[in-house]
Amino acid sequence: MVDTNTRPPLYIRIHAADNVAIVANDGGLKAGATFSDGLVLVDNVPQGHKVALTDLAEGAAIVRYNVVIGYAQKALPRGSWVHERVMRMPAAPELVGLPIATVKAPALPPLDGYTFEGYRNADGSVGSRNILAITTTVQCVAGVVDFAVQRIKAELLPKYPNVDDMVGLEHTYGCGVAIDAPDAIVPIRTLRNISLNPNFGGEVMVVSLGCEKLQPERLLPPGTIPITDQRGETVADAALDVVCLQDEGHVGFMSMIDSVMRQADVHLTRLNARRRETVPASELVVGVQCGGSDAFSGVTANPAVGFATDLLVRAGATVMFSETTEVRDGIDQLTSRAATPEVAEAMIREMAWYDAYLQKGRVDRSANTTPGNKKGGLSNIVEKAMGSIVKSGSAPISGVLAPGEKAKQKGLIYAATPASDFICGTLQLAAGINLHIFTTGRGTPYGLAEVPVIKVATRSDLARRWHDLMDVNAGRIADGDATIEDVGWELFRLMLEVASGKKKTWAEHWKLHNALVLFNPAPVT
Repeated sequence: MVDTNTRPPLYIRIHAADNVAIVANDGGLKAGATFSDGLVLVDNVPQGHKVALTDLAEGAAIVRYNVVIGYAQKALPRGSWVHERVMRMPAAPELVGLPIATVKAPALPPLDGYTFEGYRNADGSVGSRNILAITTTVQCVAGVVDFAVQRIKAELLPKYPNVDDMVGLEHTYGCGVAIDAPDAIVPIRTLRNISLNPNFGGEVMVVSLGCEKLQPERLLPPGTIPITDQRGETVADAALDVVCLQDEGHVGFMSMIDSVMRQADVHLTRLNARRRETVPASELVVGVQCGGSDAFSGVTANPAVGFATDLLVRAGATVMFSETTEVRDGIDQLTSRAATPEVAEAMIREMAWYDAYLQKGRVDRSANTTPGNKKGGLSNIVEKAMGSIVKSGSAPISGVLAPGEKAKQKGLIYAATPASDFICGTLQLAAGINLHIFTTGRGTPYGLAEVPVIKVATRSDLARRWHDLMDVNAGRIADGDATIEDVGWELFRLMLEVASGKKKTWAEHWKLHNALVLFNPAPVT
C-alpha cells in the first residue's frame, strides 16, 4: 500500500470534460504544490476539495461529473481552491420535459449460483436474522417496553439459542397528532410495515397504552397478519397479540412487565424453532444509503456500491436507493433510466410532492448539505447529488415506493425518503430490507438494531482511524490499491456472508443502533 503522506501531489478528475478535480492527498496540499501535469496550486487546498484545472472567468460554469455544479462568483485562476463561498448554485432542474425511459441499458447476463443461509418466512420473504420485535403504538409505552426488553434479554433469550436478538420498535408517534390527516398514512404504514419486516419471522407482538389515537386495530387491521399454509396460501387471519398497559388487570408496574414477558415467551418459542436454509441470492432485499458524505463518496464507496447493486440485480435480488433531496438534482438521469414511462412518472410525482413539502416549510434543497459535507469538499447539493446517485449502479429502475410503502417486486427500486440517515433507514426497514449498506466519508457510527448494517469508508484514513467501526475500506480505490470492481465484488460476497450469519458487522458487534424515526409530514395537534 502506498504511504499517502509521502506520495506526490495527486488529484482525481471524474470526467474528461470536468474543469475541476479533487485533491486526493491525506491532509490536503499547500500552495505551490506541483502536480505531474504541471498544475501548481495557488491556494492551500484541503483533501477532497476542488482545484481549478483551467482559468475560470467570473460567471463561468464549474463542471464535475460532467455536470454543472455551480458558477464562479469571481475569476478563479488555474490552481485555485474552488469551494462553496466562490460558487453560485444552479437552479433546480424543472420536473417537466424530462427524458422518459430513454436509456436502454445493455442486458447483462444473469448472475446464477450465489446463495446465502436465510430464514424463510411463511409469506415468502426471507430474513437474514431471527429477531423478536415488540411493536409499540405510542411513545408513552417506550420506557415500559425498554425495561421489559432488558429483562427479556437477560432472563429469556438465553433459553432460546436460535433467536438472534430482541428489539423494541419504539418511536415518537401515536398520539397528540392529526391521526386522520391525509399525510398521517405515511407514519402509520411505516410502522405497520416495519412490524412485518422479514427479520421478525411473522411474529407480531404489540404493546399499547390504551388511550392513544393510534389504536392497535388501526395500526394492524384484520388481514395484516395472515396465517399461511405450507404452499404459502392464506388460510386465516392471525389474532393480534396486544398487551394493553391500561387494562384493569394490571396492578402495579411489575404486572405490566410480567404480561409483556409472558407473551414474549410464546413468540420466542416459535422463533426458536426456525432454522436457516440455503436460499438464492435473489432473496436479498438491500437498502443502500450514504451519510456523513464527502467528495470521495462519489469517487470510491458509492461507485463500488453501485457496482455491487448491479451484481445484486443480475442475481435477481431487490435493491433500493433513496434520499430524495440527494438525487433531486439528477432527476433527468433517473427518469431516463426508468424501465417504463409509468416508473418515470412515479419518480416525478414523488419529487414534486417533496418539493411542495419543502416549500411549505420555506426551506430549499440547499439546506440538505451539512457543515461536515462541506468540510469534506462537497460545495452544494448538486455536487452531493451526483455522488449519491452512483450508488444505484446502471440497471433500469423498475419501481418506485412512496414513503413507508413495502416493496413487492425485485430489481432496482427508488424508495422515496428524506435524506436524514435515521429517517431514511427507518423507511427502508418498512420497505422490507433484510440487509443495509451505508457509506460514509466523514464517519458515523450509524447502525440499525433490526437488520445488519455494512458500513463502507470512502477514505483509507477514515478506515484506519475507525478500524473497528468500518466494515469495508473503499478508500483503497483512491489509493490505487483496488478497483471499483474489486471492492464491488468484495461487498457482494460480504453481503452473502453477513446475511448468512457467518459474519457480524461492527455495528452488530458493538450493538450500535439508531432510534427509529418515523417520517410524519402531518400536523401535530
